[in-house]
Amino acid sequence: MDNIKQLFINRFRTFTLLSISMTFCIVILMIRMKLTHSFFYLFLVWNLFLAIIPFVITTYLVSLPKLNKFVLAFWFGGWLLFLPNAPYIVTDLIHIRLSNTRFVWLDVIVVTSFALNGLILFYLSFLDMISLLNYYVKKQYISFSIPVLLFLSAFGVYLGRFLRYNSWEIIQNPLELFNDIFRIIIYPSKHIEAWLFTILFGAFLCIGFWIYNDIRKNN
Repeated sequence: MDNIKQLFINRFRTFTLLSISMTFCIVILMIRMKLTHSFFYLFLVWNLFLAIIPFVITTYLVSLPKLNKFVLAFWFGGWLLFLPNAPYIVTDLIHIRLSNTRFVWLDVIVVTSFALNGLILFYLSFLDMISLLNYYVKKQYISFSIPVLLFLSAFGVYLGRFLRYNSWEIIQNPLELFNDIFRIIIYPSKHIEAWLFTILFGAFLCIGFWIYNDIRKNN
């Protein structure tokens, strides 16, 4: 409990800013609902909740005074499953094309606000996990694993957005999930969109990570 309290004190500014930012998202969504009499974008609240999960996992892990490597491996698996949910919100921008109201500009602000929070949670959680792995994995392996994890996250976003898989389907429906993944890997010419999305969105996450990490170090 003392460790969690100390962590909260050390990250009070971060938690406060995140709370303000996410509250802003909810408020403008409510304004949008009031003006348009539509609950269409209410799903963004659920998506934001899913985006918080990997951040909660790494926040909990860094609060522990001692962390067994086997415990870390267990949590790492769960973290990796839920991690794509954070940048996934960026792809919710696709729904703006369905907007048929005069408040399209408000739709852009609403979705972009949720997407921005998703990316912030993604990078905060990602950096926490990297710092945890530094205690157990050699530095050269960490440098290699960073782009791998970012591109895996991009692939996870593809599975969620276009194949409509959820994080928990690795337990509920593993055979169909792995069958689709296997076909994408073995027959790349038949799944060009999957590869193109993974490469481009992965590059987007990598560039964002380098910028975010550089700004964090300089500050």
